[in-house]
Order: sequence, then C-alpha cells, then structure tokens
Amino acid sequence: MKSSLMCAVAGVLALAACNRPEPSKPAAAETPAAAPKPVVPPAVGVYVTNEGSGDLSILDAGTRAVVATVPLGKRPRGIAVSPDRATLYVALSGSPNAGPGVDESKLPPPDRTADGIGVVDVRQQKLIKVLTSGTDPEQVAVSHDGKLLFVANEDAAQLTVIDTGTGTIVETFATGGEPEGVSVEPRRDRVWVTSEENGAVFVIDYAAHKLVKPVKVGPRPRSVAFLPDGSRAYVPSETGGTISVIDTQRLVVVKTINLGEGVRPMGTVAAHDGRALYVSTGRSTKAVIIDTATNAVTASIEAGPRPWGIALSPDGKTLYTANGPSNDVSLIDLDTKQVAAKVPVGQGPWGVIVVARP
Repeated sequence: MKSSLMCAVAGVLALAACNRPEPSKPAAAETPAAAPKPVVPPAVGVYVTNEGSGDLSILDAGTRAVVATVPLGKRPRGIAVSPDRATLYVALSGSPNAGPGVDESKLPPPDRTADGIGVVDVRQQKLIKVLTSGTDPEQVAVSHDGKLLFVANEDAAQLTVIDTGTGTIVETFATGGEPEGVSVEPRRDRVWVTSEENGAVFVIDYAAHKLVKPVKVGPRPRSVAFLPDGSRAYVPSETGGTISVIDTQRLVVVKTINLGEGVRPMGTVAAHDGRALYVSTGRSTKAVIIDTATNAVTASIEAGPRPWGIALSPDGKTLYTANGPSNDVSLIDLDTKQVAAKVPVGQGPWGVIVVARP
C-alpha cells in the first residue's frame, strides 16, 4: 500500500513537471533603426526644370548623373537661385502649353490654382512652399540682396514683385505684351523684362519704383544677359535672328549682331570673364558663341533638338543646354567645342541653372 501511494505521488509530481511552463527568456535587445542618411546636394549641381513632367532633375556635374528628382507642379519653366545659393525659385504655370504649331482656340482653360513660384531648398532637395505670383509666370529673377523676386506674367503683360520674406506681392509694373525674359542688372537696382509682343525690353528701377525706359530691340525678344561689369546687355530676337547689344548707361542699342537666316536665338548667358556670350537657338538646334570684343560669331555647336535653357559651369569649361523634344541635357566641352555627353532628364526640359553647394 505504501509502495502504491509513493508511486502515485511520484506520478503526480512528474506530470506537474511536464506541464510546468518554462521560465521566460529575456527578450533580445532590438537593433536600433539606422539613422536616415543626410541629404547632401552635389558639390556642383545642375538643376533642370521639366515642363512636361512637372518636376526638377538634379544632376551631379561631377558624375554626370541624375541624383534626385523633385516634384514641383504644373509647367515648371524659369529658374533662379538666391544670392546665398541655398534656395531655388521656379516659375510654375497652370496655363496650357501652347508651343509652336498649337491651335490655342482648342486648348483647355487655364488652372489658376497651379500658378506660383515654387521654393526649393537646395540642401534638402525638396519643394518647401509655393508663393503667389500673379497669373501665368514664365521666368523669375532675384534681387541682389535676395529680398525680392521679379516674375514675368506672360498673359497679364506685367512684372510682379514678391517679397521673399513675407511671400506677398508688393508691386506690379506694366511691361508690354507677353513678357518673358527677366534679368537683374549687375551693380544697379534695375530689372529688365523682354516683351515679345512689343519687340522691346522694359527697364525698371525697382528701388525707385518706376519704369525707366522701354528699349526697342528685334522682334520676339526672349531673354537678357549682361556682361559681368554690367556695361552691356544682350537681348536675342528669336524671329529676327539677331542679338541687340545695349549700352546700359545710355539705354541705347549700340550694335545688332546678325546670326544668319533661320537662326532663332533664345537663351543667353555670358562667360564669367565677359569675353564671350553663349546663345541657345531653339529650333535651329545650335549653341552659338559670340566674341564680345568683336561681336563676331566664333563657333556654332550642334547642341540638340530645340535647346532653350542654357547655363555655364562655375569653372567656365562646360556649357549646358536643356533640349525639350529629346528630354535630355547636353554637356558641351568649351575647349573642344563638342557635346561631351547627353544626360536624360524629365519630360520637356526647359530651364537650367548651375549651382555650387552652399
């Protein structure tokens, strides 16, 4: 009997041992999540507005590769950079695209909610806000101190002035029909605006809040470039095939450079030393180089289909053109006068600017 009782007790103890939960093991320490890599802009970035895809392509000038794409909004075109190189300003438009050969009567109505100036943080590589700009902004420029933006409102025939601190419109000026090119004059508080319809460039003293003078140039003027010392302005006439050279002191045309029949000059940028002017020629497919001492064409380089936006590298050795129909940017070696590479970007590249890291 005693033996049977001991066996029963042993069985109960064994069963309890089998059903006893195992002691819990200490939880393994979680591996901390890796910190996100900081966004680092290229040492020299090439920033390209893509009118068709509504975004900004960022190229690394050193690797010749697109390193980021920033969504912007509808029809980004003109682009400018702040004096401290920390902020980009991009003209966005809700007006439908009315390129060459388009029947404007069949276009959809404009989307005015899409009009504005996109503000892009260069370090973060992102759009941070959109400023009210007036209707259909096409190109934009920045004052010397970075406190004002100047916007060409193509369909409103006016220049809009925006305070960058408050983001508000502070002034407007009448400019003539279809204003497009906007540039701030070196060493003076004056902004120049081209009027395609009037065949003139309107010179506005923004410190004095007044129009100084409209200067007659060739038909359909598209942009304005200045020599670094501000002594001369160069205004291309797309349908006239000419460049008007203007004395900025007297505000008179002192020379008209004829580029030849069928040449359609568009964008302009001066060499850093002022010795050359570089001109994109749109449907003429070329980038033209002009000697500013002689006003003679020294080179004509096949750039790509319809190059519009044009920019120069900080070292002055590479010229960039935005080629809309082929969705790429040409990198032109100015020593060899040849296209060294073509980099695919977004759809319909329009504007281009080169910025060294702030």
